Amino acid sequence: MKEPDQKLNKFNWRLHPEAEGYLIKHVNVFLKNHDFAHTLASGIERETSTRFFDWIDHVVFPYNGVDEKTLKDIGFQEMTNVEIPSDVRAFVYPGTIFFPVLLGKKQYTELALKPERLDHFIQVMGTGNAIEGDIYGAYRKAIISQQSDFILSAVERRGYGGFRVPKKINDTQEYRQTLEAFFCRRRCFESLDEGMDATQKLIKDTCQKLSQARVADAFFRAERMYWERRNWIGRIQKARQDKFGLGWGNHDHHTFRSSRRNFPRLLKILDMLGFTRREQFFAGEEAGWGAQLLEYPDCNFVVFADIDLSKEEKSMDFSHDDLKQLDRFGTVGLWVELHGESILQAGLHHLAARYDFERLCRDLKQMNLTVMSPFSYFEFLKQAFSEGEMWNVDKRRLDILMERGSMSTSQHETFLRHGAIGSHLENIQRDQGFKGFNQKSVSAIITATDPRKYKR
Repeated sequence: MKEPDQKLNKFNWRLHPEAEGYLIKHVNVFLKNHDFAHTLASGIERETSTRFFDWIDHVVFPYNGVDEKTLKDIGFQEMTNVEIPSDVRAFVYPGTIFFPVLLGKKQYTELALKPERLDHFIQVMGTGNAIEGDIYGAYRKAIISQQSDFILSAVERRGYGGFRVPKKINDTQEYRQTLEAFFCRRRCFESLDEGMDATQKLIKDTCQKLSQARVADAFFRAERMYWERRNWIGRIQKARQDKFGLGWGNHDHHTFRSSRRNFPRLLKILDMLGFTRREQFFAGEEAGWGAQLLEYPDCNFVVFADIDLSKEEKSMDFSHDDLKQLDRFGTVGLWVELHGESILQAGLHHLAARYDFERLCRDLKQMNLTVMSPFSYFEFLKQAFSEGEMWNVDKRRLDILMERGSMSTSQHETFLRHGAIGSHLENIQRDQGFKGFNQKSVSAIITATDPRKYKR
């Protein structure tokens, strides 16, 4: 057995309270000087259970308003590999979730929000301001409101990590066709191999027409919508966020579940889309679960790719090594056997979005919607699943599992009559710039959501 690639174990996410305090201070100054933004921030936090801070794409300060040395001293580094206006410099804090800080020559402070769709946001805001950039373009921007030297703007990103609205876009037609292809793609096939072959071919063909980042953006927009149609609490929360035209601009990570057999092909698809691999998880011997994390910084995407994992495999690089079949299914494997692969008919196991953790729990409870007990509860990271959405299970799948001896007669009858736990919305709150996850107690939620044990 090969030793894990040391590059996969280099991730040691730290806390950065000083930088967070610095950014919050400047955001508060902006809100005190911009009445419209202050009212909007209060409304967003009250009505959507989110935090205004989590909707910020970037801020722009005048050179004489922010000390560049202070920025660098607390950890920000200048960005040299992205497109920016000629009179602006951009700084980012590596290894954190903090938004970028731009310094410009003009004497104004600008705060840019990140709704999922800019036209929806402007429609709700009622400002009637024109949008810079072509529809379906990689980067679009609009001024929402200006008060003195303080500007509230909003941007829409579709596979772009820079800050300059392109003067001419040549791929909008191809992007629109790709988006439609992913929304309408076939997900149910006679065999797993046929389904994966078709999915890989679709992504390969689209990557020949568009950049990987543009393809990835279109793909995950479609994945979120497919998940949303199958998750009641997700639809309710999306409607709350859409009251302000925000959509899922607060997404934190997307989680795919995979069979052990299909895991290499799932990772290959994510590689084709342009993802890079981050840390690996082994949730614990009792949970029997592992995950490979992947990230696409230009698209602000993080993916959890989950599989069954035995304790003997926790020290291997299971994203590259071959995995043998296990004698029994763990939580992830059984979920796949009941519902199918996430990349195909089942869709995402859960979408995680950033919230004011306590407020969302309270607000959902007032709507008679249940949030499960937290599986992370630290000052820097709080996580909890919504009550699981129960999905009907195809009798043929249950029959096969019982014939294999992987399911008892009583379990077969229970799943056939009542269905099995399918998907969740994850309530997550991050503080102090923490970018990582809770390696230890996450096993508790995996065990708690095992279809064989889960009770509504």
